Amino acid sequence: MNLHPHLLAALSLAALLAQPSAQAIELYADDESHLNADILAVYGLFNSRKNYDATPGGSTWREGFIKYGISGDQRLAGNGSAYGALSWVSSATWGDGDAAGNTDGTERTTKLEDAYLGWRSGELFPLLGKDGVDASLGRQVVKLGRGFLINDDGPNLGKGPADGALDRGGAYYLAARHAFDRTAVLRLGGERGVHASVLWLKSDNRAQAETELAAGTLDYTTAAGTLGLTWVHGLGVTEQWASEFQRQRDGMDTYSLRGEGNAGIDNASFAFEYAWQDKQAGPEKAWYAEAGYTFAELPWAPSLTYRYTRYSEGWDALFTGLSTGYGTWFQGEVAANYAGPFNSNTGVHHLGLVAKPLENLTLGALYFDFDTLHTRNALNLGARELDLYVEWAVSPHLIVSPLVGLYQPKKDENTGGNQVGGNGTNLYSQVTLAMPF
Repeated sequence: MNLHPHLLAALSLAALLAQPSAQAIELYADDESHLNADILAVYGLFNSRKNYDATPGGSTWREGFIKYGISGDQRLAGNGSAYGALSWVSSATWGDGDAAGNTDGTERTTKLEDAYLGWRSGELFPLLGKDGVDASLGRQVVKLGRGFLINDDGPNLGKGPADGALDRGGAYYLAARHAFDRTAVLRLGGERGVHASVLWLKSDNRAQAETELAAGTLDYTTAAGTLGLTWVHGLGVTEQWASEFQRQRDGMDTYSLRGEGNAGIDNASFAFEYAWQDKQAGPEKAWYAEAGYTFAELPWAPSLTYRYTRYSEGWDALFTGLSTGYGTWFQGEVAANYAGPFNSNTGVHHLGLVAKPLENLTLGALYFDFDTLHTRNALNLGARELDLYVEWAVSPHLIVSPLVGLYQPKKDENTGGNQVGGNGTNLYSQVTLAMPF
């Protein structure tokens, strides 16, 4: 299954755009209440010299979406505060459709996106800290930890697969829609010390078999970082849309131990997660370990990161997503979106270098080495990929990000892989523009 979350998380300069009130037009504000109009337009141009859906030649296409709505909050006279949001998304794909055949270029849809209400406790419970109780209901994005297990409700398939039965309206790469259809979330303890959450999620995404699940987290956060536990329990899928693989989510338990922070070392960053699944077909596991360092005293303050990720043969990636920038948790722009592997049966070495020549300009180079673990009953999707990108915040209302990817698989469609036209290097390019208001 080809998965990709929305572009906003991919643009590190624009990551806060995923929050409804981060970029907004203020309609009303006083000491007790705020009401904002939230508008975001994203457009992308894409070209791939090779395809991965048995179609000869390459593909050129365009994607776009506009998200529009309102968000606000209201203090409740010493009884905490209420908050909420309501928004819609209009999306489309034009041209050939993407290089994996998930879209055909004729997708056009407008649908409800966010629709939720919540309550924060303010100073009502001093032992739990400010806003130590946060409860919310409705259509919203829910993320656990760094999004390794649950980040959002992707993917956004078009009319290509299943004769269009999984169509969410195009914009496959940009993935305009990422809110879960129904949620109930309770967070306790704020963001420091011991804090926890319990939640229920129901997807309306047919590509995710409209999965329903319950989950909980327990975290301990200090200045040096966070250690946490996650539990996810599958409550069911819609049989009509579920593959044999997805049917195993009903009753499946997933557990993980995770951590992230600088461990008290200035300019350093560390992260890991070890997760295992108890499923009908047998146990599966996935894990990663990452270390990075920012050379703050050097020109452009370059940051160097190394990560190794390993997914067992039958690992179910659930609702993982792109959470902290290009390469998390869909690694490699060609591999993650079109060619595979798709977060199962693979080991991935990743090396990243990011520099900031200017406050509003980021340059990045990301290298990936994919190794398929078992090929007896699966495609050999071993490959290497190099992605070079720029993130340029031209103004508060325009962010431009060109990217070039070089992808070389070990095998082609005739030798056990899936790249059409030989296993030579594919040149992939894209330019994305985000316009928040």
